[in-house]
Amino acid sequence: MENPLISHGDPDAAHSLPYPPELSSGTLWGIDLGGTKIEGIILGGGGPVPRVLQRLRVPTEASGGYDHVLGRVRLLVSRLAEASGLPPPATVGVGTPGVTAPGTGLIKNSNTLCLNGRSFAADLGSVLGCAVRLANDANCCALAEATLGAARGADVVFGIILGTGVGGGVVVGGRVLPGLHGIAGEWGHNPLGGESTPCYCGRTGCLETVCSGPALERYFAARSGRSLGLASIVRCADEGDSDAVATLERLREKFAEALAGVVNLLDPDAVVIGGGVGNIGLLYDGATRAAVARHLFNDRFDTPLLRPALGDSAGVFGAAMLAA
Repeated sequence: MENPLISHGDPDAAHSLPYPPELSSGTLWGIDLGGTKIEGIILGGGGPVPRVLQRLRVPTEASGGYDHVLGRVRLLVSRLAEASGLPPPATVGVGTPGVTAPGTGLIKNSNTLCLNGRSFAADLGSVLGCAVRLANDANCCALAEATLGAARGADVVFGIILGTGVGGGVVVGGRVLPGLHGIAGEWGHNPLGGESTPCYCGRTGCLETVCSGPALERYFAARSGRSLGLASIVRCADEGDSDAVATLERLREKFAEALAGVVNLLDPDAVVIGGGVGNIGLLYDGATRAAVARHLFNDRFDTPLLRPALGDSAGVFGAAMLAA
């Protein structure tokens, strides 16, 4: 069921969403650290609806290395303060690729490789002169969609990112489930049967090597001898191109197999599918639902499959909520 208060794909539509009670006053600062861009937001409370006081982006420039990335975040926070006229924040919520390993404070599993093995939260807090609350970017997306977006009101939500990478997050009762090792929801690195493509994580056959945007493009190129971007592959499939159709049918089957494992384990009340691959319509149709059901310990699959209400900015909204 679509959230009636918000238009899909419109991040500014969050203006029309009521705050949860704990977010009803003050300002919340959030940073979504991506591989190519860093987005920052300031949300204002004190009223019946959240207000986006300021939102800016800067390029990540991750090739410049770890210290350069810290400097880019500092630049963004400075620009947010200047543009909004607000004093620097006391606390900033930050969504990152990868997770902070419990007990060490070190980033692990990040595909922005310069972050791995570094005390990013502590180092960024020192650079910014404020407290930093860190969470995986997929967890931030899941949190935002479960509390402000498409799955608002659902108790157990599985939030998916299907894009350049594949990630997930679990939200229960409005709170992210991090897990003992900090990897709850990391379904992108579950192995798929019969798959053997090497993954950057050092393993083979991960879901990310099959259902991510780059993986779909590689499969299409190997099958057809043509190099096309994902949007063009989808368009070709709509026009009946057999190689493009086969590429998307493979996505359907592998996605369904992987999602069924999550449903068998969690049986969530809603699944939200974000990221560029998540825009492909067949992921939501009856054939995909039937494909999921074939793998379930149940005779039917009734879980709502939802498009994200907050568009590509769900992560930064979730990051801001970390500061609450």
